[in-house]
Amino acid sequence: MTDVIQLLPDSVANQIAAGEVIQRPASVIKELVENAVDAGATTINVLVVDAGRTSIQVIDNGCGMSETDARLAFERHATSKIRKADDLFSLHTMGFRGEALPSIAAVAQVELRTRRAEDEVGTCLRLSGSHVESQEPCSCAVGSSFTVSNIFFNVPARRKFLKTNATELNNILTAFERIVLVYPDISFTLHSNGQELMNLHSGSLRQRITDVYGRRYGQDLLPVSVDTEMCKITGFTGKPEAARKKGAHEYFFVNGRFMKHAYFHKAVQQAYDRLVQLGTHVPYFIYFDVAPADIDVNIHPTKTEIKFENEQAIWQILAAAVKDAIGQFCEIPQIDFDTEGRPDIPAYSPVGSDAIAAPKVSTSPQYNPFRQKPSQDWQRLYEGLPKETPSEEPPLFPEAKEIPEQSPVTDIAPTHYQYKGRYVMTAVKSGLMIIDQHRADVRIRYERYQHQLTEAPAQSQRLLFPEMVELSSAEAVLMADLLPSLTALGFELTPIGPTAYAVNGVPAGLEGLQPDSLLRDILTDAAEHSGHTSNLLPLTSNLSLSLARHAAIPYGQLLSNEEMDILVNDLFACENVNYTPDGRAILCILPQHDIDHLLGASSGT
Repeated sequence: MTDVIQLLPDSVANQIAAGEVIQRPASVIKELVENAVDAGATTINVLVVDAGRTSIQVIDNGCGMSETDARLAFERHATSKIRKADDLFSLHTMGFRGEALPSIAAVAQVELRTRRAEDEVGTCLRLSGSHVESQEPCSCAVGSSFTVSNIFFNVPARRKFLKTNATELNNILTAFERIVLVYPDISFTLHSNGQELMNLHSGSLRQRITDVYGRRYGQDLLPVSVDTEMCKITGFTGKPEAARKKGAHEYFFVNGRFMKHAYFHKAVQQAYDRLVQLGTHVPYFIYFDVAPADIDVNIHPTKTEIKFENEQAIWQILAAAVKDAIGQFCEIPQIDFDTEGRPDIPAYSPVGSDAIAAPKVSTSPQYNPFRQKPSQDWQRLYEGLPKETPSEEPPLFPEAKEIPEQSPVTDIAPTHYQYKGRYVMTAVKSGLMIIDQHRADVRIRYERYQHQLTEAPAQSQRLLFPEMVELSSAEAVLMADLLPSLTALGFELTPIGPTAYAVNGVPAGLEGLQPDSLLRDILTDAAEHSGHTSNLLPLTSNLSLSLARHAAIPYGQLLSNEEMDILVNDLFACENVNYTPDGRAILCILPQHDIDHLLGASSGT
């Protein structure tokens, strides 16, 4: 009997490893940029074409590689970061496994140009599907330049399941932001199809956050700083008024590495108990500096999950640091009354040479009003005025008129009852119908906006003063794709910069809503839904649904009987009266026999 176990070729092993390490073009950028950071680069440029499908280029001015190192770097488990197993507990670099470059070369065509400062010429290495095609000397700048073309060209199943260019570009921006937020002392640029998306100069951490997410974030950040023997925590957390239901930027970094940690996230959110609305999240940028021996980053190939030795103690330190930042912010304002329009009251000064004399009141003790005689010629005051004829005044109690008898009312118009500002209750033949007023209005407005997008022209309400909306780079990319649909809905947006828009008008019926927060929530919903293949709604439907949620009747709003009647009639004119577009129930009916059973009565009495 022959042996059945055999050693896999390196090309096959690299493709298997690439399935975990390289999931999409954003993974390639993450690995290459992290290698550039480990190489000591001070300037890193990233260029992508077709959201990374066609090509990805990462250029840095790091230390570069020799001819031998360039060839060895694409071998499996070849790395300059560690030498022995104990080095895993003293990591100070982003990468350490030696899997990134061979995994990239296994599923793409790669060209590397690199040169060290002490070398006169550089090295040009070309690979395709883990096979080395050529290696030759070349002229290039100090550092490394990686060009990755035709990703997943030999794995068509993986390439087929890539999302749209807008979604993949959004993933690239997300991965890029997680790196640039850690290294504010490094200059970064990002270009997509020849267009500059980010140009970040070296500076402070607050300036880097402002450059990435806009100037509004600089005004809503509170500094967090605590230094203990166990760990050092720095960074920023948002003010309570910066809380949002969706799209809040929440970042944890440990020793310069992005981390996801639900336990620490709970510590931050608990610090805002009773300060923000339930269901909202506050943005934060928290940086941990922990001894490498107290953490384990070798858990997942993406290195976003980290184990802490003293997790509970660090949780308490983090919660106390955030509460202290909030407490310091709340102590700054002082109690003062509204001073607008109040008179300028001079301060009291003691009596002196320049003292202001108090006003004096002079009186005449000889004045007596009863000594003056009244005028005897008062009749002349009324000469020339027309004389009025007395008119009969209506009686105080008019005579009661006979009221004709009316026939008893047989058909009474159906009335509605609002329960706790949330539900509309109305009687139907089969029992009692209960309607969720917010969800009903979401369904009504959703179909109305869908009709505007497909057939009817949109009606826009012009703003008296245009409002400026400043977006992040990721939001600006998504806005460019949504701009035609937003215009069809009635928005009037004018670009005034790479990431800024002027809002000149909003759809009719949205008066009173803040255009800034409305557009940001729409962009957040569109970004979330576009990244999930399980979502069956197209992008235009998601846009209509997001707008309908914000414009719908909120819970707690009291409605008149006429308004409830209009809501019920409009709901039953919709195509689907039972469910919202995202599948939530709108109404239910309490059958009559159940009501009779609850009250212990028969239907005949």
